[in-house]
Amino acid sequence: MRVEKLLHEDLIRRLIREFAASRKLDNDKSNQLSHSEIMSPSARESFLEVSELIRPKLVEFGALLFGEDLEWAIKEIWINVLETGGKQAIHTHANSFVSGVLYLTSPHRSANLVFHKSLGGSDFIFSNQNKNVKYGPFNGSKWAMPTIAAGDLVLFPSYLLHEVPVNLGERRISVAFNAIPKRLDSFGYAVNFS
Repeated sequence: MRVEKLLHEDLIRRLIREFAASRKLDNDKSNQLSHSEIMSPSARESFLEVSELIRPKLVEFGALLFGEDLEWAIKEIWINVLETGGKQAIHTHANSFVSGVLYLTSPHRSANLVFHKSLGGSDFIFSNQNKNVKYGPFNGSKWAMPTIAAGDLVLFPSYLLHEVPVNLGERRISVAFNAIPKRLDSFGYAVNFS
């Protein structure tokens, strides 16, 4: 799910300033990628503000995944900075149901988020691959986000493999987070998350 212009300019500037002043952790797979500590949204006023803007979109996206409007919480949030030449290796997010990226800068098209079908996946045994096929997010083996701008939000299932290819543009700054519903109920067998 893509939501355009969720963040206003003032909040974007505040988040970038806060990251510049915070402790940075290097990524273990790319020395041109760093991030803030992974925090609870309550750790910073700006993260609480961002969470309030995201929450209605989580409810909407969660209804697509689970067929019901559920109450959602962001369980962890952090800021990523990807320098020119850096990349984010292919990965998933454990212990959550929905993950998201909120862009603080407009990334170069080379550094758009790329989603991959699961290796060994759950696809049909037959495929349709020929010169007439138009590939998209549901029939391709991978799919890159279209042009993204500062303030845009992207939500996706946490199990979905994703990466950021080598950034050929300027510094790319984003907020990443993971979310969980308060509960899931399967015919009276409920699991509550806190």
